[in-house]
Amino acid sequence: MKAIVSVQQVEASAPGLSDNTADLDRLQQALSGTLQDERPLSVPYSCMTTVARGFRDAGFKGYALLNNLEKSRAIVGFSKAKPVVVAAMALDLGTTHLEASLLNLQNGEKIASANLENAQIRFGADILSRIHHATAARRQQKTLAPDFQDVGLDELQATIITCINDLADELAEKAGIPVAEIRALSVSGNTTMAHLFLGVDPFTLCREPYIPLFNRATGIEAGQLNLVISPVAPLFIMPSIGSYFGGDLISGILASGMARSEKTRMLIDVGTNAEVVLGNSEWLIACAGAAGPALEGGVARMGMRAGAGAIEYVAIDPKTFAVEYRTIGDVAPIGLCGSGLIDLVAALYLTQLIDIRGKFRDPAKEKDPERLEFMKKYLQLRNDDFCFVLTATDENDRAEDVVLEQIDLDAMIRSKAAMYAILRTLLNQVGLSFQELEEITVAGAFGRHINPERAITLGMLPDLPLSTYRPIGNSSLQGAELVLLDDEARNECEKIVSSITYLELNVNQEFMIRFSGARFIPHTDPSLFPSVPLFTHSDS
Repeated sequence: MKAIVSVQQVEASAPGLSDNTADLDRLQQALSGTLQDERPLSVPYSCMTTVARGFRDAGFKGYALLNNLEKSRAIVGFSKAKPVVVAAMALDLGTTHLEASLLNLQNGEKIASANLENAQIRFGADILSRIHHATAARRQQKTLAPDFQDVGLDELQATIITCINDLADELAEKAGIPVAEIRALSVSGNTTMAHLFLGVDPFTLCREPYIPLFNRATGIEAGQLNLVISPVAPLFIMPSIGSYFGGDLISGILASGMARSEKTRMLIDVGTNAEVVLGNSEWLIACAGAAGPALEGGVARMGMRAGAGAIEYVAIDPKTFAVEYRTIGDVAPIGLCGSGLIDLVAALYLTQLIDIRGKFRDPAKEKDPERLEFMKKYLQLRNDDFCFVLTATDENDRAEDVVLEQIDLDAMIRSKAAMYAILRTLLNQVGLSFQELEEITVAGAFGRHINPERAITLGMLPDLPLSTYRPIGNSSLQGAELVLLDDEARNECEKIVSSITYLELNVNQEFMIRFSGARFIPHTDPSLFPSVPLFTHSDS
């Protein structure tokens, strides 16, 4: 493994009257003799004095600090003693949240973690709003000067740089090192976030034919972006494929290992969109669709992202009708995150409070006395529609009920139908069945909290053995960590980019047909879900 910044032991002869080689030339010659690497070796202008002084003060022997770049290597430091810690920061540059970790490149150990909300939210909660803010002045110009820079773009870039600097300060404090000793930064985010981070014009991202200004950005140092880490710290920006497929998905593929697998696997990452990749070491095919908002908290009135107070688990006993729920952080409930929503809707179906269409059943038509009592306790008629009151205002000193309304159920059914239709359509493109998959990897908070059995009940995920599903957490951050630690991982990113075929679902007729068929629980074809009980009611 070759980390993006490494330490190399050096021992050179001292200069004398018979050897007047310059200090930096002497260092480069000594290093070149020990490095098995064809990449050219240099000392950046900004480091010349400090490196030469360190080399001479150490008696011309000690440890050189090297930036291992794509096409070159740079000597950026020198010390007499071997550093115990060479710190590097991995960043998941999310639209709504940032998550970061600090690694010791000497041994791969994670020495600190931190996260915070993306402060760009004040300019717009979604990517499109931020692009509009970043291009507001540009849109008023009939002709653009080559050096024109939109003030809105400057605001967005300054905001995200401040967020990253705050995270870097927190990580350094937790690790007990000066923030300037963070020697590298890897960034994993969607294509728009990468443009806003670098202050690069995103104007064409949301205009047909939706072409980004860049997919790869190399040769950038932290000092060029006013980051508080070492000014000569190299930045590794995860490459994108287009406006629709960003570096966060490349990270996910890298972290899942699917691009190194001989057998075919599937990766599912649910955020604002559901992004799905299928393939193996020979080929990869990917697509994205709008299956995410109801699962991420963007549609349900009581919906929220996975965070403290979010109900992440719900269970209702189908015999006793006893209700259980659990919140993230074990604090008072304030809403439902995606996993809690899936659990709740699946439980409502299994206890027959909703029908196969995802509609609340009328208690007046219920014949089972125990279920009727349960309905009377939890179902309320509001605005001419039934709703399920999971927690009432007299519980936990709550100011507001946690309620699932019919409109939320309808959104959930659309989201689960879109998810299943995406998976089926993608598989059909390569002539495979779900049963032929070696594994389905589920990433992100969705994967970390979701109960696959309940998602199967709804018809969101295919009816496969539960061992098929593997949650891997924040794959975007994991990919960013891998490229810091290993030269091969950085090279694999390029291989992944060149291997992917993207399927556009917006114009795919098969997807629309499958979407319509999946808008029932679990599906209009119940034979696809043999483990899920099928209920029929006279009031359906």
